[in-house]
Amino acid sequence: MLDEVGPRLKRLRAQRGLTLAALAETTGISKSTLSRLESGQRRPSLELLLPLAGAYGVPLDDLVGAPEVGDPRVRLSPRPHANGGTFVPLTRSPGPLQAYKLVIPNRGTEPDLRSHEGYEWLYVLDGRLRLVLGAHDLVLGPGEVAEWDTKVPHWFSSADQRPVEVLSLFGRQGERMHVRAKPKAA
Repeated sequence: MLDEVGPRLKRLRAQRGLTLAALAETTGISKSTLSRLESGQRRPSLELLLPLAGAYGVPLDDLVGAPEVGDPRVRLSPRPHANGGTFVPLTRSPGPLQAYKLVIPNRGTEPDLRSHEGYEWLYVLDGRLRLVLGAHDLVLGPGEVAEWDTKVPHWFSSADQRPVEVLSLFGRQGERMHVRAKPKAA
């Protein structure tokens, strides 16, 4: 990448119609140093590149040919679930921990408890979630979190007629999510 800096500098100077003397006067860098930079005989440094970027009116990244940063957004499409809800995978690749946004409809009032390998963490974004976990029958609201070993029989649904939106982290057997929170004041 740095091997291309010299030719890039020479091209920019030619495009701007500048002489080495004029560029030296603008940047305070000697003509011989500028010439050695353009020919590749001098290694570029920030001390030299910053004034050149300013003189040419280009970002430093353009001088060094830094690669463009790709779009970091995860663009995965919603998928219908057999239970009538929707899930959106939020992780791009398979791994030990998967993240999902779930939109869960009301599945009725009669829980159909299931168990399987893994560990689940749910965070309620909007709506009210009814979670039946073993002998517990809970209703969680926005901002509330639940986590459990999925070998414990469980079932969840919207607690009312509106769909509930949750973030779900699901890990393989024995993996626990690590959530840091302040303890409740006594």
